[in-house]
Amino acid sequence: MTKSHFLDQILTQLQAEFAIQTKAAQLAHDEATSEESRPQSKYDTHGQEAAYLAEGQARLAGEASESIKAYQSCDFPDYQPTDPISIGALVAISSSEQTTRFLLGPKAGGLELTDLQNNPVNLITPQSPLGRQLIGKRVGDSVSLPAKVSSIQTITDVQ
Repeated sequence: MTKSHFLDQILTQLQAEFAIQTKAAQLAHDEATSEESRPQSKYDTHGQEAAYLAEGQARLAGEASESIKAYQSCDFPDYQPTDPISIGALVAISSSEQTTRFLLGPKAGGLELTDLQNNPVNLITPQSPLGRQLIGKRVGDSVSLPAKVSSIQTITDVQ
């Protein structure tokens, strides 16, 4: 399994997010600075609300930009089953019912990816509850997933 497939998906999604957030920030900035946003009375807060929105959108665009840079410089090494898990690892976690796969990345956790066979792979970060548990573990170790009915699951593969 080549991880460049995942990296391409991540960068595509992040670049799309950056474009959306940048456009939203520009639109909110234009709204905040337009003549129509001048307060008509001391209770009119439309301009101030638009300025807060522009600031938030700009912050989100900045976070997307930071994530893009992080993935452009991130190394996704190949792992052996005996290697400890760290950023760049593709991890399979199994219970008696199913196997779930996760890619451990530096930022932008929550993105949904697919492998070459269109199987789902979830992007997580070391800051997430599962990511914190996985760092340093190896194949055969157990992790606890509180949202699952069968909360104790086993790491079955690392690539």
